[in-house]
Amino acid sequence: MTRRLDEIAWEGFNKLTPAEKTPYLVENGRPVHVLFARQFDRLQLDSLGELATQVRFIAKTEDGMAFLRGLLPHKRVMLYFSQPSTRTFLSFCTACEILGMSIGEVRDSATSSEFKGESREDSVRTFSSYFDLIVMRSEIGGLAERMAWVLSNTDRPVPIINAGSGKDQHPTQALLDIYTLQRSFEERGGIDGKTIVFIGDLARGRTVRSLASLLTNYKDVKQCFVAPRPLQIGDDVLGMLRAAGVEYELSDDFESAIPAADAIYMTRVQDEWDSRKGDSGKIDISRYCFTVGHLAKLKKHAVIMHPFPRRTEISPDVDCDPRAVYWRQMRNGMWIRAALIATIFDRDDQIRRYHQSTYN
Repeated sequence: MTRRLDEIAWEGFNKLTPAEKTPYLVENGRPVHVLFARQFDRLQLDSLGELATQVRFIAKTEDGMAFLRGLLPHKRVMLYFSQPSTRTFLSFCTACEILGMSIGEVRDSATSSEFKGESREDSVRTFSSYFDLIVMRSEIGGLAERMAWVLSNTDRPVPIINAGSGKDQHPTQALLDIYTLQRSFEERGGIDGKTIVFIGDLARGRTVRSLASLLTNYKDVKQCFVAPRPLQIGDDVLGMLRAAGVEYELSDDFESAIPAADAIYMTRVQDEWDSRKGDSGKIDISRYCFTVGHLAKLKKHAVIMHPFPRRTEISPDVDCDPRAVYWRQMRNGMWIRAALIATIFDRDDQIRRYHQSTYN
């Protein structure tokens, strides 16, 4: 049953589980706000993946791009990225351009009134006066949820998309990761039954947390978490997996995990979250790097993924192997984000009809 954020106090909403919050984020079957990965179910993931592929095909022609740009030329989006970003920012920017939206941006609080002491809440409320959608990325965990509730209780309830919040959530990265897996396994039975191996800084990787959550929508998927002990996945994620009946394994042995993997998800050490600068540098991560020598141990049809940016955890020499799909994974971001925004603004059926009439 759909519920409204203006019908519940912030304290009450904030105490709810993700499953309990989800009905407040949907209206007429469409996402109003996109705040965390667990708000999406299998049906929605399949639908968004199919729509992203249709957008990708339509965008290949001049006429197709003209159609897409005509979908939302009357809408304006604010890209509010107070935390540094390259790929997420550019893919959202490109996705909005594909749909014809006008774009505003704030990427440095020093260039906004926050420099004068304005609160984050006041900044976001200001943006809502001029824009129809706010895509926000912040180092503050939970800020996107708070602002979704705040705006839903004003006379201008503008949708919020969480483009990364603290160490807790990065839902649209998880969507593009799922879309990459959908494309990679579409001729091999889909994602069901696959073994996904996460490597690296799993304790602080919000992309890992979000993808691990989305994978619970698929049948018989085994999740393996390989990391040195200080960087191993948190108990909250494991508790979520146990509650969902998901098989998982913890290990610190990267070499032995490779042969069983259908997908290897590499991550960098996220030392920006160190409580004391340099703490991560004391952890030996040399055994958690993917090299050319590891390719011989990898299944013929397995894939190697990475949310980027990368440092030394994947050798550039691996890039030429067809199983290294992380550059495709990056490009998939603009397609799935375009599909998501089109769905929020009720343009998905137009895209499907155009694709049907043009390609079928």
